[in-house]
Amino acid sequence: MITHMSAQQNPNHNHLLDALPRSIFERISPHLELISMPLGTVLYESGSQLQHVYFPTAAIVSLQYVMENGASAEIAGVGNEGILGVPIFMGGNNMPNRATVQTAGSIYRLKARQMMEEFNRAGGRRSGALQNLMLRYTQALLTQMSQTAACNRHHSVEQQLCRWLLSTLDRLPSNEMSMTQELIASMLGVRREGITETAGNLQRAGLIRYRRGHITVLDRPQLEACACECYGVVKKEFNRLLSHGTNKTNFPLHHRIQPSLPHQEFRANHP
Repeated sequence: MITHMSAQQNPNHNHLLDALPRSIFERISPHLELISMPLGTVLYESGSQLQHVYFPTAAIVSLQYVMENGASAEIAGVGNEGILGVPIFMGGNNMPNRATVQTAGSIYRLKARQMMEEFNRAGGRRSGALQNLMLRYTQALLTQMSQTAACNRHHSVEQQLCRWLLSTLDRLPSNEMSMTQELIASMLGVRREGITETAGNLQRAGLIRYRRGHITVLDRPQLEACACECYGVVKKEFNRLLSHGTNKTNFPLHHRIQPSLPHQEFRANHP
């Protein structure tokens, strides 16, 4: 299990928090709680009432749809580019899917009430800035979900795996990730044997190295060449909607740090 807590204990490592105007960040930063997320932690199940929104910095969380027979497939991934808990500010309050930590690391959470106070804030030069940012992110997330659905239906396992590896790599500080073939198969909704064969082919071609649950990407340009267009479509849309510069250089942080997971929204998933 790879974690990056030492390098990622700063809210500004989340791109959405980093994009906020200084005045808004100053208001919410004292209420951000830093939490360490182990691999396999379930943040919430389908239908859960949400009490917080979550801003990953090093952790990557998989949004999965779970069928009645227990089968599941990933519909989107959320890392340091995003937020978990979109239904809170879209008016739904409940999540229709499961959220599971696929890469261990740090994550910040903010109470739903505090999020909505800022989301609905009126008056002032920066009025609506957070609302505008969150709605643009929601549009990008919807693009990812729809493109993932199309990809799972129309593209080969090799194309899907390359897309998924590249998307995961974009959220990590290195070219290495901790990931079992069983977990990848669950994310893509395919048989493990298909992932074993495809990963073996990519390794023999020199694109990746796979050892005991650890994957190292050796040739990213070739991996991108093997991926379907879905990777580029989603990345382009995120860049179009959410490209930004740093707004809070050297801003002093006063967030609360919570190293454990006592809240009822979390449970550990031990396979």
